[in-house]
Amino acid sequence: MNVKVFEKLHKEGLINDNSLASVKTTEENRLFSLHWEIKTLLYLGVLLLSGGLGILIYKNIDTIGHQVILLIIGVICAGCFSYCIRQKLPFSWEQVKSPNTFFDYALLLGCLTFVTFIGYLQFQYTAFGTAYGLATFIPLAVLAISAYYFDHLGVLSMAITNLAAWMGIAVTPFQLLSANDFSSRQLIYTGTLLGVILLLLAMLSTQKNLKKHFAFTYQNFGAHIIFISCIAGICMFDDAHFLWLLFMAGIGTYIYLQAFRERSFYFVLITVLYLYLGFTIVFFRVLFKMADIGALYLGFFYVISSAIGVILLLINLNKKIKNARV
Repeated sequence: MNVKVFEKLHKEGLINDNSLASVKTTEENRLFSLHWEIKTLLYLGVLLLSGGLGILIYKNIDTIGHQVILLIIGVICAGCFSYCIRQKLPFSWEQVKSPNTFFDYALLLGCLTFVTFIGYLQFQYTAFGTAYGLATFIPLAVLAISAYYFDHLGVLSMAITNLAAWMGIAVTPFQLLSANDFSSRQLIYTGTLLGVILLLLAMLSTQKNLKKHFAFTYQNFGAHIIFISCIAGICMFDDAHFLWLLFMAGIGTYIYLQAFRERSFYFVLITVLYLYLGFTIVFFRVLFKMADIGALYLGFFYVISSAIGVILLLINLNKKIKNARV
């Protein structure tokens, strides 16, 4: 509340002395919100608890025993999910608010401990054998169901991360992972497929109104993953970098048009920057084949002029989006 505005109105005779005094009293006794401070402390508490348990277990593994550790992790996980199930509001495909502040952090802790439980079970006892895809699919399924059932964006992000891990293991041949061959073309195809899936989920969430507020998270992960995969394709596929650039341009056009419909400058920004980076890589690949002094000067001119052009383009697009909101 701007007290100076009310003082000016008082001088102009638009409000009386009692009204001005009431405004000043309200401003002086106004409560200070600790909302974000408390949320930050709670998030930090969940992270510290998870990390502290991990350190405690690591340092005392010989004396505690693996079964006891699994029991402790399982009890924490079950307790958190039990609390969330009792406290949650009725399910809806629309956005559902959390019943209380502690609910989000209990759910987050429950999901983290569940992933830890499955990972520890596989690492120590190889419960799933060499079926590493199954060891990542189970947390993926639980996290995805929890994200929708409890309406939690943080858990949805964890589910998407597990989806990426599952596809990286299940789709990519095991020989590539064991050899740490992360420059493999198979991984590029996997990343591209994952990006397309996430963009389709974002479109489905919006059009079918199925947790519509999840669409941004899907689109954010999908856009970055598919653009990075396309750039990797441009760099790794010597015989098809133009095709990868065309594919990237097509995806970029879709995201660009979608961003303008939603009045989102963020997606316009990342689309322009990724497309600029992809085009620049192709441009210099062609330029390096010329291998003469003229190509060097042309490269310097391109870097300076294109950087200025991209900045001016982004400024102009930002103005268009702001004008479209009015």
